[in-house]
Amino acid sequence: MNTLTQRRGDAPRPQIPAGQRVYAVGDIHGRLDLLIPLLAHIRDDIGARAHADNHVVLLGDLVDRGPYSAETVEYAISALPAFATFHVLMGNHEEAMVRAMDPMEDRSENLWLKFGGYETLASYGVPVATLGDELPPIEALRHHIPERHRQFLENLPDAIRFGDYVFVHAGVRPGIALEEQNPSDMRWIRHEFLEHRGDHGAFIVHGHSISTEPDIQPNRMGIDTGAYRSGTLTALGLEGDRRWLLRASVVDGEVQTKLSSLG
Repeated sequence: MNTLTQRRGDAPRPQIPAGQRVYAVGDIHGRLDLLIPLLAHIRDDIGARAHADNHVVLLGDLVDRGPYSAETVEYAISALPAFATFHVLMGNHEEAMVRAMDPMEDRSENLWLKFGGYETLASYGVPVATLGDELPPIEALRHHIPERHRQFLENLPDAIRFGDYVFVHAGVRPGIALEEQNPSDMRWIRHEFLEHRGDHGAFIVHGHSISTEPDIQPNRMGIDTGAYRSGTLTALGLEGDRRWLLRASVVDGEVQTKLSSLG
């Protein structure tokens, strides 16, 4: 694992350092019912491959929109399996949730409820039927949301690097060195990043922007397949210069997993 300093090389494809294997999981959005079988699928995939130092990166947006946000945060804090080292990144939805509980923030500008906060509050036992369009008082939020959940979320990192790959929730701003990226961009950026085809100083693996299939470009790959609405949670496996996809999907009411190669 490296810091976010720029790495230059002439390898034809980005590489994970020798001896390491990395899995990145797209936006979960409260779909713990998909995350648990996907992680079991990753565990089995690890067991079928040669020994390596295994890492799993959750790309942020654990909360909102889906039904099990509180349970997903608790799982990330206390129940992640031991078959790999886990890294959980900050997403824009975690940022909005944390800001809603911060008395120093301007809560009038926080649109958390409008893009998933209701579902998260419901998962924490907040009586959302009584809410209007405004955030509940901070005291009410802190009554329902455990302090250790708040502390966990507010201390999540924005990015992590393995070899030629940088993992981040939303993306990076083109033309800015990786070590100088603004946290807000890494959590929220969309079009400027998605439309850029030049070099970022690393190959970027990200979520945030939904696509039916993984969005594979020469300089980046997006793996947010909209689990909360599509019923498919996607992971990317990386080792050396090899890539493969793992998925957990609801099919006819049951969760099924699938493995496919990217060459």
